[in-house]
Amino acid sequence: MVEVVVVAVAIVVVVVMVVVVVVAVRVVMAVTVAVIEVVAATVNCPYHYKYADSSTTRGDLGREEVRFISNKGTSVLSNILFGCGHENYGFVEAKENYGYNGIGLASGVLGHGPSKKLSLVSHLGSRFSYCIGNMSDLDYEYNRLVIGDDEAEIKGYSTPIQVFNNMYCLTVEGISVGEKQLEIDPHTFKRNPSSGEGGVIIDTGTTLTILDTGGYIPLITEVQSLIGGILPKLDNLSNPDRLCYKGRVSTDLIGFPVVTFHFAQGLDLVLDVEAMFDQDREMDRFCMAVLPAYFQDLSVIGIRAQQYYNVAYDLASMKLYFQRIDCEVLD
Repeated sequence: MVEVVVVAVAIVVVVVMVVVVVVAVRVVMAVTVAVIEVVAATVNCPYHYKYADSSTTRGDLGREEVRFISNKGTSVLSNILFGCGHENYGFVEAKENYGYNGIGLASGVLGHGPSKKLSLVSHLGSRFSYCIGNMSDLDYEYNRLVIGDDEAEIKGYSTPIQVFNNMYCLTVEGISVGEKQLEIDPHTFKRNPSSGEGGVIIDTGTTLTILDTGGYIPLITEVQSLIGGILPKLDNLSNPDRLCYKGRVSTDLIGFPVVTFHFAQGLDLVLDVEAMFDQDREMDRFCMAVLPAYFQDLSVIGIRAQQYYNVAYDLASMKLYFQRIDCEVLD
């Protein structure tokens, strides 16, 4: 069996968010994909696409044939819309944007949103799953994306999902820090039925978690009460909204309580310190990996919050599954 490790590919749930995740991902189709080929380019044309945060991509658009070659044979998808970006701006984690040493430039977008026009996985069935390990460990080899109704790892507890504006929407019922339930208005995370603004989505193309201010302020207040007075707070001149402290996550946050997002039907997403904070690789500084909402009060569960989870989408039953696990165990 031959394996290919696709490096620096950002997995994206929705096409309206900027791609900033750069991780090593193994794509699995009919057990293990050996090769992904793009062949037989036909007519192409120029395109220009602007994302919600003003990041842009410009290049040539065409329809291609994509072949998935594995130890079980070859699967062929014809007439797939495919873009080749020549000018891409904003697709990078940088100190200027996030206040720490970013991972690097994303080399592409592998869409897995519900749109058949812009999403590759929608052509391969109604189920897919992915597992992301430690995002700070660039040598971690077991990140994986599994595509296909028979192959996706549908495990763990589930919560309902809805599709709105090509986004996967969830129902967040509350947030707790340790045993303390934060006081958050129950309407904070609900989408406005008339304007369509607000609500909560899950997205792998967004690194940090973004919360409506009604949820962000209680969370950051609680974090400050736990860390303030113990570690010195550091100003982040490039992004004043980021809460940063002097220290190391691995040593200075031992015993810090987990932060739990409570979803409908009893599903919990538990964030340990590595999911809640990111460590600057060049200095003794870490920052909270949560920001206030900047776009139409939309809250986003980013990919850092999904570390150490197998996340599965069953679009036939419209359910999302979380299972906390070391991705290596899935091999």
